Amino acid sequence: MSGTDHKEMEDWGGPQPVMVLVEPQMGENIGSAARAMWNFGLEHMRLVKPRDGWPNSRATATASGASRVLDKTGVYQSTSEAIGDLEFTFATTARSRDLTKPVMTPERAMAHSRALLAEGKKVGILFGPERAGLQNDDIVRANAIVSVPVNPGFASLNLAQCVLLMAYEWRRQGGDVPEEVTELAGTDFATSVEVEKLFEHFVERLDTAGFFFPEHKAEPMKANLRNMLSRMPLTSSDVQIFHGMLRQFVRWKERGD
Repeated sequence: MSGTDHKEMEDWGGPQPVMVLVEPQMGENIGSAARAMWNFGLEHMRLVKPRDGWPNSRATATASGASRVLDKTGVYQSTSEAIGDLEFTFATTARSRDLTKPVMTPERAMAHSRALLAEGKKVGILFGPERAGLQNDDIVRANAIVSVPVNPGFASLNLAQCVLLMAYEWRRQGGDVPEEVTELAGTDFATSVEVEKLFEHFVERLDTAGFFFPEHKAEPMKANLRNMLSRMPLTSSDVQIFHGMLRQFVRWKERGD
């Protein structure tokens, strides 16, 4: 999905969780994770013992526009050091663990994150290495587990994919993002009067064509037609197109006659 307009770039300020990548193996995955974060306005990343060292040219190349995240990235030698100043930490894992901890969906985890951050607390999310994910030694340091409802027969998520899921849920939880909108291309929704006039036009043409038959069913058929038109999210342009179609049917019949 593309379409970045740099003139529309927002500086999404305010408190946000820290993404902690534990022993990431490939620079490309770090760069992809940074890009996923910045797609949704997250910019605080920490690395624990990256295998190929830091800074990493492959991470920079893959980040492609998300250098802001990489420029701020801190490097730590242990998980405990990386989360030392955090007051609540989530551990992401797809496998069940024999640990007594709250297990949350990404949606619930990010809602809880926002509540904690609103109280002034520092929050982090742990992501494990590409090879096998987080180990128990890391998970026991977390306050809660985030489990993504993936296919149990193929539960492994790419590091950047997992970061993307959490970043998306973070952004969705916090913005005034409507669940559905209708793009109006240079027109407005039709008014009730416009829809009623269209209904009358349909009735006129269909009545002439003998559509409302038998007679005792005419009124229910007209009611169904009116209901159908009112149920459709018609624009003014749609209404004019229907009027034009109905007029053209008459012209076509007249030419045929």
